[in-house]
Amino acid sequence: MPMMKKFPAFGLVALSAVAGIIAGVTALYVIGGPDGNIAAGTTGETAACSAKLERAQALSPVIGGEVAAMLPAEKAQSLEDLRFNGPDGQPMTVADLSGKTVLVNLWATWCVPCRTEMPALDALESEMGSDRFEVVAINVDRGDDEKPKAFLQETGIKSLAYYRDSSMGVFNDLKTRGLALGLPVTLLLDEDGCLLAHMNGPAEWASEDAKKLIEAALPPSGS
Repeated sequence: MPMMKKFPAFGLVALSAVAGIIAGVTALYVIGGPDGNIAAGTTGETAACSAKLERAQALSPVIGGEVAAMLPAEKAQSLEDLRFNGPDGQPMTVADLSGKTVLVNLWATWCVPCRTEMPALDALESEMGSDRFEVVAINVDRGDDEKPKAFLQETGIKSLAYYRDSSMGVFNDLKTRGLALGLPVTLLLDEDGCLLAHMNGPAEWASEDAKKLIEAALPPSGS
């Protein structure tokens, strides 16, 4: 596999700083409307995720280096009702991925940092994707599938499945929850759709730092 272009630590900090400065402008561009597509979690869902906050906080020691911008979840949030289209073009939710630890990444062809990190996400899925873990990269371009599919083909993306939400509802839902400022945004969810960690901005997902984080997030085998 060819070497991936890495995001130097200082470069990531700079990109994150710029992302914070322009977050308002970016949000104005990407928000398609005031409504999202996810309902507030039920009491049962919140209670189930509350029991896992300790697991989220336990990730702190392995968050660093190329993924230092990841933030462990500070409150219980279930994202199992987050809606988008699956590889077959049919509507689905995070709940359909139950049983897998999931790295959800929102990206668009017009987002330069998104385009830059896509090969690294593809490499992470190629190496670690299994029945226990999946990178779910959700394209949020407006319009039809032509541009995003052309981009994936041009950049040689082979391992990532094609998830899609052209309504921008998935971004607006995460913005409402305080999890999305602009693109890219990445969420680490456990096998029940509970939030473990999140970040805004790009990262080098093919790095050893990223792999260490994913390994720590996986439930013990057989659990």
